[in-house]
Amino acid sequence: MKATRTERDSMGELDVPKDALYGAQTQRAIQNFPISGQRMPLAFLQALILQKKAAAQANLNLATLDESKATAIIKACDTLLADDILKHFPVDVFQTGSGTSTNMNANEVIAHIARRDSQQDIHPNDHVNCGQSSNDVIPTTIHISAALEVSQRLLPALKALVSIIEEKADEVACFCKTGRTHLMDAMPVRMDQSLRAWSSQISQQIQTLNAVRPSIQQLAQGGTAVGTGVNAHPDFGQEVARELSDMTGIAFKQAENVFSLISAQDNAVTLSGCVKSTAVSLMKIANDLRWMNSGPLAGLGEIALPALQPGSSIMPGKINPVIPEAVAMASAQVMGNDSAISVGGQSGNFELNVMLPMIASNLLSSIHLMTTSATQLGEKAIKGFSVNQENLDQALEKNPILVTALNPIIGYSKAAEIAKAAYKQKRPVLDVALEMTDIPKEELITLLDPVKLTDNSE
Repeated sequence: MKATRTERDSMGELDVPKDALYGAQTQRAIQNFPISGQRMPLAFLQALILQKKAAAQANLNLATLDESKATAIIKACDTLLADDILKHFPVDVFQTGSGTSTNMNANEVIAHIARRDSQQDIHPNDHVNCGQSSNDVIPTTIHISAALEVSQRLLPALKALVSIIEEKADEVACFCKTGRTHLMDAMPVRMDQSLRAWSSQISQQIQTLNAVRPSIQQLAQGGTAVGTGVNAHPDFGQEVARELSDMTGIAFKQAENVFSLISAQDNAVTLSGCVKSTAVSLMKIANDLRWMNSGPLAGLGEIALPALQPGSSIMPGKINPVIPEAVAMASAQVMGNDSAISVGGQSGNFELNVMLPMIASNLLSSIHLMTTSATQLGEKAIKGFSVNQENLDQALEKNPILVTALNPIIGYSKAAEIAKAAYKQKRPVLDVALEMTDIPKEELITLLDPVKLTDNSE
């Protein structure tokens, strides 16, 4: 049996592990919610401590908390942020829908540290939670954590991926390959054209994320229980937003209508949709890489991805496209997270959404997965792949679809006859066209040049 101490809350006394920094309300949550064993994400907990620090500073600025107590709370937050904070936050993600258990977990831990270090009577509700309610703290923390993760991690990772793709596109611009539609042979494309399509996809996702950022930087703080701001100074929400802006360098502000941010999670749902769209783009790129790398003998074998690890426990020498596969799985998970967040967003009942912890956890998980996936896909797949020119040239030479270039001269029907004959005879379309038309060979060589067919600027 571990040593315990007795703590008290409004429901009575409860034994708590002696060395725990939390108190009775956190212990009740531990006992009530042994659901998943999954704790709130680190990014969320760090943002929650930042919110508590900003709240204490705002209360000090507004003279709603005396200087000694506010200072002790601020110092306790700094102490906690420098610590391995996960060990102090054992509450399960699947808890009360408002996240009250996690809010009180933070209040109790901060109060404990502040009491210990300042030798003052600091109460988790009266002082650490002064001017606040779980109902505005948790929505505010969702926005703080998501804004920080998007700004500091996801967007830089996506921008780095665009740079890697563009650099690789320059490197492979000399290669021409068979284009494919419906997974079937189509007109030729240059490899740099294919890659720049990827970079354009990711650049569009960056633009979309940037467009959503202002909405996620609006905060519910100041609305307290139902949005009316009961027990908070009228300027408290604005002060908290100003303090958070100073701490993070991100332009947070109190929402014009805090009722909406407490009762609904539309902004989080929108951001999740943008992250899901990023997952769709990454999965497309990952699958293209897998197809291009397939074989190498019985597949397309157009490129060779970096060999990172043995691909089979039974087949020696087998190398698999492990990074694209991992990215595809992460992308699928993000799509699932988005579905759960969408359901969570519908759970705004009157004045409060009651799926806040799940929304927070899934949203931050999605942002993290896309951040790391973008990095790995760029650094360990795209940057280092090599091109198999021999396979590219063989496929191009025998591609009957090149006859499309002759449509304006001989017409669609005649071109179709040539293509069918080339397929049937398994001969280069140039040779068949030379036999079935009166076009001189030199002119046919020019008309059917795959590289020239990739450039419509002339």
